[in-house]
Amino acid sequence: MRTQCNKHAPALRIHNLVKKYMTDSETMTTPIKAPVIKKVQQEPHTPPARPPLSRGTLWLMTIATGVVVGNNYYNQPLLGLMARDFGVSEGRISNIAMLTQVGFALGLLLIVPLGDMVRRKRLILVDFGLIILSLVGTTVAPTVGWLFLASFMVGFTSVLPQLFVPMAAELATKEKQSAAIGMVMSGLLLGILLSRVVSGFVGDIWGWKVMYYIATGCMVLLAGLIAWKLPEVHPSFKGSYGSLMKSLLHLTKTQPVLRLAAFRGAMGFAGFSAFWTTLVFHLEDAPFHAGAAVAGSFGIIGAVGALAAALVGRVAKKIAPFNIILSAIIMLGLSWCLFYFGGATYAGLIIGVILLDLGLQSMHIMNQSSFFALNLGANNRLNTVYMFSYFIGGSAGTWLAAQAWRQAQWNGVVAVGFVFTLLALAAHLLYGRSTKTA
Repeated sequence: MRTQCNKHAPALRIHNLVKKYMTDSETMTTPIKAPVIKKVQQEPHTPPARPPLSRGTLWLMTIATGVVVGNNYYNQPLLGLMARDFGVSEGRISNIAMLTQVGFALGLLLIVPLGDMVRRKRLILVDFGLIILSLVGTTVAPTVGWLFLASFMVGFTSVLPQLFVPMAAELATKEKQSAAIGMVMSGLLLGILLSRVVSGFVGDIWGWKVMYYIATGCMVLLAGLIAWKLPEVHPSFKGSYGSLMKSLLHLTKTQPVLRLAAFRGAMGFAGFSAFWTTLVFHLEDAPFHAGAAVAGSFGIIGAVGALAAALVGRVAKKIAPFNIILSAIIMLGLSWCLFYFGGATYAGLIIGVILLDLGLQSMHIMNQSSFFALNLGANNRLNTVYMFSYFIGGSAGTWLAAQAWRQAQWNGVVAVGFVFTLLALAAHLLYGRSTKTA
């Protein structure tokens, strides 16, 4: 009996399974679909694409560069008026010009590298706010001590041009990069040269404070336009501010293109500063017997060279950068020859100034193009190293020119400028061909 039950057990189990299946199928209205599990793939993080550089944006950066850099130079023709208002000597009030330049150098070192660490547009707008506060502080300063502090802050905050230059290089296409840099740099030099003329004119008519009220209004207007039109550029550096500053040393050690550009720029600006520091003394002597107004008017003449330098970016497509820089250094040398042989005539000085400005700005544009082309994602830090060296050279040229003038008058100054030019030429011939982009 037990054997018979075991024989029918498999058939009974099959019957029960079929019956269960038939019962379940009658009660089901729709078949049950197995859940589909989609595999989610995490996309790699990529930084937002940079917007293209439009002509309007380039013009805005160029104008802003020229107007902002003028804040550093408005005071020079106004020092006499300030001295009378505060009842101090001309020697003491001249510290304003020095403190403004010291502030600019420190701002260049401490603020500009932040362009690689934080959002560029946000940094620029915050700095505009600080510039406005500094300019207002200058106009309401109750004592000369407060005026010194406000002047230092004007220089410290008015470093935006050195944020706009690398920004133009980053947003421009590779083919138009040199042209974009050249345009912004022309705005920079025009601002330096023409700000003295404008402030002297305004100061003579309405007083020195009115110039700073006008400058404040210009900053408010520009800040609004920047907030409206300037595209955002996201940071490329991930790390702390301390590591950001250490990276300046690392870039200097590891990038020969940057070192060569910094040395050439420092030597060129040293000669440039030597000339402009002593020009007013030279014009006061025979045969000119002219004053500061005539010396200031040479700034307009120098603007011709600055405008011509804007064309360098266009010819860079057809001529090798090495040859353009060599031609620029030769122009610097020719200018010093003219200052030596024709320095006692207005014609010699005028032609020499045009060559000096054209040569320096052409070399300056190509210097910056050389290290921006490295595409290291560190344009602001590269520019900081370059411009800091640039102003160190300018300070050295100013000091040596003053010593040369005391010992040998104009001929001594010409000798200083010519030696600096020879040093730039030697470095370029020795190392210019061995670097990839210079």
